[in-house]
Amino acid sequence: MRFVILDRDGVINEDSDAFIKAPEEWVPIPGSLEAIELLTLRGYRIVVLTNQSGIARGYFDEAMLERIHARMLAAVEARGGRIEAIFHCPHGPEDFCACRKPRPGLFQQFAERFGVELTGIPAVGDSFRDLEAARAVGAAPILVETGKGERTLARYPDLDLPICSNLYEAAQYILHHG
Repeated sequence: MRFVILDRDGVINEDSDAFIKAPEEWVPIPGSLEAIELLTLRGYRIVVLTNQSGIARGYFDEAMLERIHARMLAAVEARGGRIEAIFHCPHGPEDFCACRKPRPGLFQQFAERFGVELTGIPAVGDSFRDLEAARAVGAAPILVETGKGERTLARYPDLDLPICSNLYEAAQYILHHG
């Protein structure tokens, strides 16, 4: 089984500093649905690991998050892609939970549920905390410049990992180096 781990906001869909609070606010980044389709067709299983502190902050609840994810899954499936599972952290930064990236809890939940070793699994993110969480478990982080990616790159210009302009380019990288 070959997996690819994706962050959600800023990687698959447009990010918002005001949070994605409803299904209609979920807008795919150009090329992201095609990237998931391409990886799916090439035999990769896609898993999404996402911090969703908007729940802890009271901006939306678990039921609304399910509706947002239903929209995402429908858009992915309409293109011919598939997302196997979505793991989310509902906590805020001050909750000091084990699952909020950069902590590795979401990665560990995924590994336990699917019975996989995390070493070397491509993990695509747009923020430094995505990259830190991936490195903490031995996954292979890839930075995309969408979402917070350009800000991350400006802040950490000497990152020693693959940097791709968007998820579609990251998918091509994974296919050629996986």
